[in-house]
Formats: sequence, C-alpha cells, structure tokens
Amino acid sequence: MSKRGYHHGNLRQALVDAALQLIEQKGPTGFTLSEAAKTAGVTPAAVYRHFAGREDLIAEAARQGYEIFADVMQFAYDSGQPSALAAFEATGRAYMAFARKHPGHYIAMFESGMSVNRTPELAAVASRAQGVLEKAATDLSQHIPADKRPPAAMFSAHIWAMSHGVVELFARNSPGTQSPFEADALLESGIGIYLRGLGLIDPDH
Repeated sequence: MSKRGYHHGNLRQALVDAALQLIEQKGPTGFTLSEAAKTAGVTPAAVYRHFAGREDLIAEAARQGYEIFADVMQFAYDSGQPSALAAFEATGRAYMAFARKHPGHYIAMFESGMSVNRTPELAAVASRAQGVLEKAATDLSQHIPADKRPPAAMFSAHIWAMSHGVVELFARNSPGTQSPFEADALLESGIGIYLRGLGLIDPDH
C-alpha cells in the first residue's frame, strides 16, 4: 500500500467516509480499522492518529449523522410553519427521508449500539435533534388546557419511536417484513391515529 495517507488533505474525514461505506455494506461490527484504512487509501497506522479504535470512528460517524439529522429536522419544522400540525408531521416524515438518504449515518446512530452519551459532542447534537421534535410537539398541543395537555416530551418520543419502527421494519428492506402498504403511508396514518387519540387534532384532519 502506498503511503499517500501521510499527505492526505483530510485524513480524518476520509476515514469517516470509508467507515460509512463499510457500515452500509457490512454493518457496524462487520469491518476492521485496517479495512477502513484500506478503503480510505491510507496505512493502518495512520488511523490511530485520529481514532483510538473502531468505536471512536463509529462515534464520529454517528455525530456527523446527528448533525445532518438535526438540520433535516429543523428544515422540516420550518417548512411546515405556520401550521403546527404540518410542522409536526413534517418532522416525522423527515426521519424516514433521512434514513433513506443517509443509511450509513443512520446505522451508526441507531443500529450500532453506540450510546449518545459516549462523548459530550455526540450528546449535544443528539439532544438538538430531539429538541426540534419536542418543539413541534409543544406547538401542536398549545390549544389544549394545561391541566389536560399531554407532556410534549412524551408524545414526541412516541412519534420518534413510531417513525423508527416503520423505518426499521418496512423502509430498510428487512428480511421477511414486506408490508402491503407504503412505508410513508403507514407512518402518516399511524401519526394521525395517535394524534387523534390524544385529542391533539380533530377527527376530520
């Protein structure tokens, strides 16, 4: 192998990009640091200048994924304004769109077993992404009297879980889990049923 890694313009990012490619192909535990180095075109020793091990590399891939995810969620929220319902539903759809467009990041974030508290930076950006959905949930529930209003953090977490479940089961080609309905339609109808049950939207919405 050549030693062009010593002169690489952005070795750290090249390694993250290589890891994302390998994560998508083999899963978060299906590759070694040596494979990541080879994919990036650098020597295995060069990896340790930036990452102590594979988990550190995956954690950085997850952090970058959450940065993208938070931006996607914020854009979806802003695009749905001024309707609180449209903004909330847009954040749910954004989850699925992100999973489809950034599978390597998605796997690093949600399927690698990586704790969001592994580093302060990872925890902060994960919290930012969650905060967008909670803000949308808060907006949606303002018309309900405070003593009857469900906690925004609770029902935003439920929508996050529903979005994650639909993505995992029906939007990422999981074996044996083909649905007779489009994943987008499943998520849309599920969110609608859930919100009606909480009294957050009228029955005719």
